[in-house]
Amino acid sequence: MSFELPKLPYKYDALEPYIDAKTMEIHHSKHHAGYTNNLNAAIAGTDLDKKGIGEILANISGQSAGVRNNGGGYYNHDLFWKLMSPDGGGEPTGELQKAINDTFGSFEQFKEEFSKAAATRFGSGWAWLVKLSDGSLKISSTPNQDNPLMDDVEVKGTPILGLDVWEHAYYLKFQNRRVDYISDFFEVINWTEASRRFHS
Repeated sequence: MSFELPKLPYKYDALEPYIDAKTMEIHHSKHHAGYTNNLNAAIAGTDLDKKGIGEILANISGQSAGVRNNGGGYYNHDLFWKLMSPDGGGEPTGELQKAINDTFGSFEQFKEEFSKAAATRFGSGWAWLVKLSDGSLKISSTPNQDNPLMDDVEVKGTPILGLDVWEHAYYLKFQNRRVDYISDFFEVINWTEASRRFHS
């Protein structure tokens, strides 16, 4: 099975002024494409080339660094694009809103804790809102291209929300101001997709 670079669900400039068009173009057409091509090269001729990305990640502890890094990069970015929208922002509604309020006390408290996880991730990585196996919610962060689907990460579960805090995700616009990038991410979050994932 060869993985293909997914098309963006919007144009490169659709998330302006929060995520700039040049960053989106480079992030998608260079970085995500690179993870996709390198993943295909890493699994070519192995038993992994017949497996889906979820199955590969669920058993990542037995795989090479190439499979781990590029498999994570492929999956994480595919999810990241879907979790943003030009019609995004605001707050979640319905059951996801209730779950966030019940877990964190309020949306503002959730936003503060999620932003802290993203801001304090040393070096490159991701911040996550995760639905655990018992249905509860938890905020976590992972290094590099790791994610909550992997069998050997500290917090395992279904990623509901993920934020890329690698410098390539924000440096053209924000330079070293990661906190400003995190704040702007909340203006484009696709809560409809996050809610769909919460119910899946």
